[in-house]
Amino acid sequence: MTRDLLPLFEPKGIIIAGVSSHPGKFGFVVLHNILSCGYNGNVFAVGRESGMLLDQPVLSSINEVPHGAADLLVVCTPVQANEELIRSAAELGVKAVFMVTGGYSEAGGEGVEAEKRIVELSNELGLVVAGPNGQGIVSTPMDLCAQIVAPYPPKGRISVASQSGNFVSAFQNYANQYGVGISRAVSAGNAADTSIADYLEWFADDKETDVALCYVEGLKNGREFFERIKDVTKRMPVIMVKGGATSGGQRAAASHTGSLASDGRIFNGMARQAGITHARNIESAFEAAATFATQPLPSGGDTLVLTTAGGWGVITADAITNHRDLNLISLPKDLMDSINEMLPPRWSRNNPVDLAGGETRDTIPDLLEVSASHPSIDAIIQLGLGIQGNTASLTKSGPFYPDHGLERIVDFHERQERRYAEASIEASIKHQTPVLVASELATADPSNPMVAAVRESGRVCYASADRAVESLGHLVRYRHWLNIQE
Repeated sequence: MTRDLLPLFEPKGIIIAGVSSHPGKFGFVVLHNILSCGYNGNVFAVGRESGMLLDQPVLSSINEVPHGAADLLVVCTPVQANEELIRSAAELGVKAVFMVTGGYSEAGGEGVEAEKRIVELSNELGLVVAGPNGQGIVSTPMDLCAQIVAPYPPKGRISVASQSGNFVSAFQNYANQYGVGISRAVSAGNAADTSIADYLEWFADDKETDVALCYVEGLKNGREFFERIKDVTKRMPVIMVKGGATSGGQRAAASHTGSLASDGRIFNGMARQAGITHARNIESAFEAAATFATQPLPSGGDTLVLTTAGGWGVITADAITNHRDLNLISLPKDLMDSINEMLPPRWSRNNPVDLAGGETRDTIPDLLEVSASHPSIDAIIQLGLGIQGNTASLTKSGPFYPDHGLERIVDFHERQERRYAEASIEASIKHQTPVLVASELATADPSNPMVAAVRESGRVCYASADRAVESLGHLVRYRHWLNIQE
């Protein structure tokens, strides 16, 4: 049965225990972030001495918190104080605990025993305990940032659970970079009481989540985990990065969160069977999650490439051909006839569709419409946009702008770039066909009007065709897996 994690992600009130006036201490940072990011529930700061901090009264004892006013406790106090603290919180009506405090199983020895007592206590009191040794919780629907670090991400449909707090931060950094937002995020820490599987199961039922993204180092019971996640992936894509695939990584994982990492090959096989999207690194994991969150699922892997220049098309054709789940489809005759009417005779007459510089102001939007609507095309990769925006940028930086008619042509180039980006999104949504736009300008010049328009739409502009192909492959593989399950 799915655990009730609502008090963790949507608390009506929060107690922060271990608040300090020192701005470098965890208790101060958690209080600051909660107050700064817009959370509007009850907030109670508890420290060793009463007073005021960040315009917030500080209580000298948790027993000063009114009964029933808070259902989440954030623990920033030493190991030896925490069992009594948690018991007192439960008596006040607290239902969930996030433990920032380290020094538990990751420290070995007495820490292992202390962590066992925390689990026993949580079971006795009926509490959800996240951590210990965790970085915090983010819940953007609640404007909640209860974590000991930055950043705070934009709102979106991706939820994150990670055994590494740093990777929660990384995913949130990518969310800010790409403009594809996050709904929930939790650093599971040692996952003593609440496991990664618990979070994923809850995300699958969460109305604010469309896709889950997680980092895992080790699993206490791998078979049980995969059996549980197989039910999750039938309802929601799960993108996973696995740490500790090598002997060196396994030793690092043990010292990091006390996790026992499993063999990478066994993990890969079980992930495929469970329908998990196994990403090769953190950046590709976020791109995969962002793709699932913003693109429709394709019916299959038959892919069309549209490009304004030949070289990009050649490289992308290689990448698609080498991908086991994608097919560089031969152009159907009726689609070729339609394209013939739009382009001059020098176009490639093949897939990739190389416009060879033959486009007019309407060609790219028209091509996107006719291609995305064609029943034989499962997905499109769009290349070569941004060139006009690049030209506009160079023109604006020169000594002759805005005279000599340059202001008018710059305006035209920039408007066209935005129009191309918007056309790709409109065609994708209208016909439920994935359209992935790729350009090195995504990182080389994020201010390019095409890149900016894609980002403002909430979709990803991929920094290379290879990365677009990789993300599209994840969509197709997941679709194949779902089809097998039916």
